[in-house]
Amino acid sequence: MAKKGMNYFDAFTQGVEFGCQAAALLRDCFAQYDPEQLPQRMEEMHRIEHAADEMKHGMMQSLLREFLPPIEREDIMELANTIDDVTDSIEDVLLRLYMFNITRLRPDVQEFAEVIARLCAALKQMAGEMHNFRRSTQIRELVIEINHLEEEGDRLYSKAMRQLYTSQEDPVAVMAWTTLYDHLEKCCDRCEDVADVVERVIMKNT
Repeated sequence: MAKKGMNYFDAFTQGVEFGCQAAALLRDCFAQYDPEQLPQRMEEMHRIEHAADEMKHGMMQSLLREFLPPIEREDIMELANTIDDVTDSIEDVLLRLYMFNITRLRPDVQEFAEVIARLCAALKQMAGEMHNFRRSTQIRELVIEINHLEEEGDRLYSKAMRQLYTSQEDPVAVMAWTTLYDHLEKCCDRCEDVADVVERVIMKNT
């Protein structure tokens, strides 16, 4: 890589940082939920998502000019896109709260927000190790941690859906909350996707 070229590993870390910011905003929104503040929260979230997109596009432009990237171009592209998907999926949750006019949260959503925040924090640690991925002893441990957290998200999803369908009689509310729980679970899946790609990249390049 050229001396003045993009440091892709730093860019991966910054991309995950945007996901951490989005997760923190979602957690704060849930902890102090005010439907009247949703438009403002969505603007804040969109600024994070837009910054993440801009950074990803910059990475792709740099990759077009790169003579010898540190890992294969396809791996950089896949990892950049998968990291960006994390932030997009978190933004989607706020959008659904607004679209479905959710005025009061069900209590289990805060548990989801905590798991998502912990997943993003683990991804940030993992991204910080990527510059030294051939020697890192922590990445494998972080992959396992992320897998366990995603499984915790799956358990929360199953429990939440069960409670929804056994306690809620309003079909509109059931539809809205089914979609919301699907999107919360998807946030966990997108985080695990990043770990899966990192694991594949390491296997290919070591």
